[in-house]
Amino acid sequence: MPIQKVNTTRLIIMILCATTLTSAQTVNVEFEKLISLLHQQYDPMRADVGREMQKMLADLKGVDEIEKVNTVNAFFDEQLTYQTDIALWHEKDYWATPLETLGKGRGDCEDYAIIKYFMLRYLGIAESQLRLVYVKARIGGPRSKITQAHMVLSYYLPKQSEPLILDSLLADVVPASQRTDLIPVFSFNTEGLWAKGSTKSVASPTARLSRWRNALEKIKAEGITWG
Repeated sequence: MPIQKVNTTRLIIMILCATTLTSAQTVNVEFEKLISLLHQQYDPMRADVGREMQKMLADLKGVDEIEKVNTVNAFFDEQLTYQTDIALWHEKDYWATPLETLGKGRGDCEDYAIIKYFMLRYLGIAESQLRLVYVKARIGGPRSKITQAHMVLSYYLPKQSEPLILDSLLADVVPASQRTDLIPVFSFNTEGLWAKGSTKSVASPTARLSRWRNALEKIKAEGITWG
């Protein structure tokens, strides 16, 4: 269908344009602090999940990027259960920190994307290769005009023009060309905010996205830092 081709091309181009920015930022995770907070604020079982995450990440040091992406994606898909913000936080739209997501063991699309984003950054994947992408997900088939707000994580292999999409609703990491149901709106990370088709960041992500700003402030306080 023509509409599918347009949407797929738009998704690929939008995220590709965003990768023109390079970054030397590194992400550090204070596992001792994070695990201690999981034990104190939630329960010992959730702290055990934090230890499992730490081991998983340690085992991935030195392996190729695609294995890192697939393993991190599978780990959190297995450890977390999807739940809406209304049911979990009693708010219409709440962006949880990795600590909160691990502690609850549940989250919605942006919570999955955020925790995967930070753990892949911790593993050394460049900032320029990762974007959180706000999309409209078409539901009801390719001819449907019904959409709902959704968020995915995009990842670019070095020198590749098409991103892979990590989605909380799908187990497999797939190329963007296979996600004809996604209509991109904007993408962002800790460094920039990109409108669809833009080659340059249009604004500071923390200035324009209050939920992202609030989440980042808490994330730093909980033991995940970058810079």
